[in-house]
Amino acid sequence: MKKIIIAIIALIFTTSTSAHKEFYTIIVSLDGCRWDYPEWYDTPFLNYMAEKGVKSGLIPSYPSKTFPNHYTLATGLYPDHHGIIANSFINRKDGVVFSLGNPKTKVDSRFYGGEPIWVTAKKQGKRVFTYHWPGSDVKIKNQYPDVWFNYNKHHLTVSERITLASQAINGASAPELIMIYFEEPDHQGHNYGPQDPQTKNALRNMDAQLSELWQNIQQGPRKDSVNLIIVSDHGMTLVSPERKIECKKYLNPKWYERIEGNLPAQIYCKKGYVDSVYNALKDLQHQRVWKKQDVPAYLHYGTHENIGDVIVDPQEGWLVTDGTVNRGGMHGYDPTYSDMQAVFRAIGPSFKHIDYPHFRNVNVYTLLCHLIGITPAPNDGNYMEVSPILK
Repeated sequence: MKKIIIAIIALIFTTSTSAHKEFYTIIVSLDGCRWDYPEWYDTPFLNYMAEKGVKSGLIPSYPSKTFPNHYTLATGLYPDHHGIIANSFINRKDGVVFSLGNPKTKVDSRFYGGEPIWVTAKKQGKRVFTYHWPGSDVKIKNQYPDVWFNYNKHHLTVSERITLASQAINGASAPELIMIYFEEPDHQGHNYGPQDPQTKNALRNMDAQLSELWQNIQQGPRKDSVNLIIVSDHGMTLVSPERKIECKKYLNPKWYERIEGNLPAQIYCKKGYVDSVYNALKDLQHQRVWKKQDVPAYLHYGTHENIGDVIVDPQEGWLVTDGTVNRGGMHGYDPTYSDMQAVFRAIGPSFKHIDYPHFRNVNVYTLLCHLIGITPAPNDGNYMEVSPILK
């Protein structure tokens, strides 16, 4: 009933005066861009967006990882509800391990629940072009976006993504929504940590690319009709070799089938041994341990069948691993931690000039649906939480 009410509210607002049938929306994700990077580093275009439009931040969904959160941005569902619950996990029905490193499972549609916005839009006669948005190269509900590229087989450079998106928005028949994904500054943030010259340079380069995209828009026929949104999936914090939790040495191998991930760690227990695993780990320092059903409600996690029986959630800056930890950056922690929160900027005819508090990233889907004038599918967002940023 709650989801039905939310959908009705969103429908009301998609017909309000701030949405316009001739407006177009471009959303760009800068992977791993902390909300406060623009305060640390020289980002003239992101600063320009803050001066002219919306300055805010996103509270990611748990776990604050790339694929779970990009699919949340596309569906408005928490990972617990759309099924991409981590970057790797076990499918309980057949034992297959979903992994981003496996090209076969990465595009296996059975793992992707919910309805991404490109499917919602297509049902309602709108078009969506995607340039490597995570999940866009998966045939979900027997559909792809109107334009998409296989990330592994037809990988586009940053420049190519900017060029193709610019051509699309300035073409004879522009799509209502364009979604673009960039790997930086996440890559350098992992390698060097958030406060490093290499990460600063990566962000500076991305800021220049965004500026180029905006200039291309301003020189085109729709310069007064395009809303540009910049988001990220999560933030980044520093990890170091000495901060690791070696939980395996406290566990009898007879107790569990497999441990997936290090942030959080999903422990798939053998029948009858959930309590044994939990009791062996619950008093260790620098981590929280939950049985699946006991994950705190505010994390919206623990109901999906593929989540591990026991979840080990390390303290910020720590990892659950028996291997080597290299000094660098990491994410996946509790989204309420400031370091995990992500950038949000928006500019265009639909947006106010406003400095707005950070909001849940499940609301981005309802925002996009409103901007392109479609009725949302059932989701976990609430349009009322983002309506104040709109004219």
